[in-house]
Amino acid sequence: MLPVVALVGRPNVGKSTLFNQLTRSRDAVVADRPGVTRDRHYGVCRDGRQPFVVVDTGGLYGDGDELADLTREQAEAAIAEADVIVLVCDARDGLLPGDLRILDAARRQSKAIVVAINKADAADEIAIVSEFAALGVDPTLAISAAHRRGLDGLQAALAARFPPASTEAPGEVAGPAEGSIRLAIVGRPNVGKSTLVNRLLGEDRVVVSDVAGTTRDAIEVPLERDGQHYVLIDTAGVRRRARVEDEVEKVSVIKTLAAIESAEVVIVMLDASEGVTEQDVAVLGHVLEAGRGLVVAINKWDGLDAYQRQRCVTELERRLDFVAWAPRVTISARHGSGLGELMALVVRTAQSGRFDAGTAEITRAIETAVAAYQPPLVRGKAPKLRYAHLGGHRPLRVVIHGSRLAHLAESYKRYLENFLRKRYRLVGTPIRLDWREGSNPFEGRRNELTERQRRKRQRLIRHARRRSR
Repeated sequence: MLPVVALVGRPNVGKSTLFNQLTRSRDAVVADRPGVTRDRHYGVCRDGRQPFVVVDTGGLYGDGDELADLTREQAEAAIAEADVIVLVCDARDGLLPGDLRILDAARRQSKAIVVAINKADAADEIAIVSEFAALGVDPTLAISAAHRRGLDGLQAALAARFPPASTEAPGEVAGPAEGSIRLAIVGRPNVGKSTLVNRLLGEDRVVVSDVAGTTRDAIEVPLERDGQHYVLIDTAGVRRRARVEDEVEKVSVIKTLAAIESAEVVIVMLDASEGVTEQDVAVLGHVLEAGRGLVVAINKWDGLDAYQRQRCVTELERRLDFVAWAPRVTISARHGSGLGELMALVVRTAQSGRFDAGTAEITRAIETAVAAYQPPLVRGKAPKLRYAHLGGHRPLRVVIHGSRLAHLAESYKRYLENFLRKRYRLVGTPIRLDWREGSNPFEGRRNELTERQRRKRQRLIRHARRRSR
């Protein structure tokens, strides 16, 4: 087990900036305003001799809002599981009562504590450290996370306070288990994404609130269920671009789109009580464009009566016709109903996305499809589908070579796609057919032969004239 370091402090003291610098990433959303971070965000620092886990937390004891208590619970959970606590303070604000309250809470956990006074860019470091000496913590270090000043000293101070068992051998940083499915959970704000993550994990791992836009970071959490390993990615809600004005929300949406790109399977959550909205369709469009496996989860199904459920099913059939191949499942993230079926569909979708077959097998499948249903004529001539092979995954690409394919009817292309799905029992994975029309090796041969015949005829004429003389 790697040692765990929790970054705690008041709002807007630079904890997320320090997290990004230690992990050499941009995983945590950073903005020059309080209250941006709400969930626990995990990363690994590999710069020093001993790698360690870094936990970014939300600000404690700020002005707060209705999410303040939930954010505090997440920070307290990080403190409880940490080996070393870094109390991040603000050199520009000086020592405030909020810093003392957080320090008291950390001391009650009997953990090693390091004080990092951030934003000490141009000020006198000796004066800064002297002011915070009233905290009675050794070491107390002046740093500038934005400019990486003092981070080497901070990492050395942390390594000196790691548990003895973790300093015997650095070892390797454990990654996702082999065969893990990267599963992103996306949707509009307030459809129940974080509730689903917490229900699957069996703990309050991420903040859940009725306030739309609670989640801002893309939070990755490992999960093992029924022998299958996953990496769950809880994402921020995606709204229409015209309604996204806040800079933090823009960054959150970008991270959501990046999570879709990095995922193997995406669960798009819909709110059964609201039906399929235009924004739901837009979110589905993002997943289609990325070519990732897709499962549609209709949440809050338990809150509908029989008539409302029938209307919802009818609307789903009508509005989701463009992703008819994606499996749908009704769930209640709050009560846990339907989650077994949901995760079984996720596994089947991941397996379908990893489908592999040789050229001979794919070619035989296309020949069988053509024999069952001939393609429509193109300008009075039948298109020729000669052979096919796989061209890639995520999305699953099938490359078909032949002639007269440019004007092949779209309905026939859909027929081939559906045929492949049925033949190989592919679930939830998009299939893209790529067409390769090779050049005709005899193209222009007729003109060439005509020219040859003309020259031969001229030779015969010349020969005849010579003989007549």
